[in-house]
Amino acid sequence: MSPKRIAYFQLHFAVLLYGLTAILGDLISVSAINLVWWRVLITSFSLLFFIQFGKQLFKMPRKLILIYAAIGILVALHWITFYGAIKLANASIVLAAMATTSFFTSIVEPLITKKKFQWLEFILGFLVIPPMVLIAQNIDLSMHKGLIVALISAFLATVFSSLNKKWVDDASPYQISFIEMFSAFLFISILLPFVLKNTSDLMPARGDWIYIIILSLLCTTLAYVLSMKALKHVSAFDATLVINMEPVYGILLAIIILNEHQEMSTLFYLGVMLILLVVFSHPFLKKFINAR
Repeated sequence: MSPKRIAYFQLHFAVLLYGLTAILGDLISVSAINLVWWRVLITSFSLLFFIQFGKQLFKMPRKLILIYAAIGILVALHWITFYGAIKLANASIVLAAMATTSFFTSIVEPLITKKKFQWLEFILGFLVIPPMVLIAQNIDLSMHKGLIVALISAFLATVFSSLNKKWVDDASPYQISFIEMFSAFLFISILLPFVLKNTSDLMPARGDWIYIIILSLLCTTLAYVLSMKALKHVSAFDATLVINMEPVYGILLAIIILNEHQEMSTLFYLGVMLILLVVFSHPFLKKFINAR
């Protein structure tokens, strides 16, 4: 099996785990910023085993560490807005909004990685917008704020994935993942005193711990490292298209676990299907154009 095909399998498994994060975010009772703080704390500690408890970092240039640390702050902001949007709306709406990353990536990736601008990618990314409007028009008004926050989260995801693509070859996936997760932990730790009303609010309920551990070790450590490895063999845009499968996995899980289909209209799911049609058309159109 070719490295590129292995990379796609790694990405799909990572995306399945990413889809589960939205469900867990809905099930966990603590606020979005508290949830992300616990997530990056546990993830950082789990990654220490893969980097010889920090010894590998001493060999890295300081400039490179600072670059990954800055990306980690973007990751933190992405996750805070992601889970904040789930609290404001629901998992299905947020997962659908994340499909707009293909549109954002078609613009952002060439600016960051100096990759040649691709009109096909831009047009396909833009075609995701009308279904997103359809989704917005067919959800309760009380969920619109959540949709807007989810779109901000999608943009942040685009920026940090493009930056990771640019710098992914300069360190191991474990080094990159640890620095970004630990940076996210430090950043949120600085923010917490300004947003916490009571320190007791930081502690999850007893029933939340199993979800937080699954979220941290499987949906973050394992999924993040797999996606970083895959980025060595696929472009950020192609990776984003695979990541757009997250609504499929996540919404199916939301239907099974959270019964969210009872909250959503038929037109909402029509919008999701149109987004997926755009996503799946990309590799076929790209192959057709290249063949000519």
